[in-house]
Amino acid sequence: MPKTDLIDQLIRHAKNVRRHIVAATTAAGSGHPTSSFSETEILVTLFFHILNHKPQQADWEERDRFVLSKGHGAPGLFAVLAEAGYFPQEELMTLRKLGSRLQGHPTPHCPGVEAATGALGQGLSFSIGLALAAKLKQATWRVYTLMGDGEVHEGQVWEAAMTAAKYKLANLTAIIDANNISQSGTLAEIKPIEPILDKWKAFGWNCLEIDGHDFVQLIDAFEAAKGHRGAPTMIIARTIKGKGVSFLENAKGWHGKALSEDQAEEAYEELQ
Repeated sequence: MPKTDLIDQLIRHAKNVRRHIVAATTAAGSGHPTSSFSETEILVTLFFHILNHKPQQADWEERDRFVLSKGHGAPGLFAVLAEAGYFPQEELMTLRKLGSRLQGHPTPHCPGVEAATGALGQGLSFSIGLALAAKLKQATWRVYTLMGDGEVHEGQVWEAAMTAAKYKLANLTAIIDANNISQSGTLAEIKPIEPILDKWKAFGWNCLEIDGHDFVQLIDAFEAAKGHRGAPTMIIARTIKGKGVSFLENAKGWHGKALSEDQAEEAYEELQ
């Protein structure tokens, strides 16, 4: 497929995914739409271009593994999984309902979900276990994990960073959704993490920094990670919390808050 056609296709998927996120979280009356919006292009690039996977056979042994370490971004992951065909899109309206496979954080009850996540800081360690298993089995599948920038405040993240570098897990790619807004303020206000790129380099990782909403940059970064040898790759994806809906972009006070019906209609208008 020509790259321009691919980008157009990914843009359409991203708009659909954001609409799914609005619909599901508004129906639930809870969830994390703004955190899901910042990760949308990252997830769309992975599930519609990069990952080797089979939505109709979620447990296919040779699949690439994806772990959403920032588990509160579950509405975004569920929306992408539904868009990709892992389960009917209508099921998104059961988000956070009793008995639903789509809970507030991902669980393996949902097709396409590899691990229960949400206790921040643990997803990278889990992903290292997967990557080590693949290396020991000489398997060709790769492991991808998406983290939040506030999540790197957790000490376990840095223990994991050292471990992945020690074992030279070139089959592991981690991405930080660097939207700069945490639950109670900006990261600079709470606990500064910059210069985050230099820190991961110092821990022995191959590091890239990109615009996390630019599909060309995302594709190029993931392809570069595939080609790198001898070390895991960290992609710092600079993003905007609430991206795609003007009144949510970089706005504080929306963490874990769903839109009202009227706000959802306004959002839909922007997501045409």
